[in-house]
Amino acid sequence: MNLSATALLLPFDINISPNSNGLPGIQQLRSVVGASMTIGLILAVLALIISAVVWALGANSSNPHLAGRGKTGVLVALGSAIVCGASVTLVNFFWHVGQQV
Repeated sequence: MNLSATALLLPFDINISPNSNGLPGIQQLRSVVGASMTIGLILAVLALIISAVVWALGANSSNPHLAGRGKTGVLVALGSAIVCGASVTLVNFFWHVGQQV
């Protein structure tokens, strides 16, 4: 096999980047995603409040099962708020990691 045949077998350098105006409705989709992030954060705050109340009721009524459920709810609410708030940063981080491969 000669050098020119080997060069034809190698893949060409493909350079594709995100295109923000390639499809109609991209701006509306960004708006919907932003609104759903806001709803997610509001629901995380609501879950945190409800879980804290359950935790307090369980602790004050000497009910360890209820207090444990409240603690778990607080941790889940905080975790969901972290994921909602950091989702754009996490996706961008892994996008840049993927571009270096």
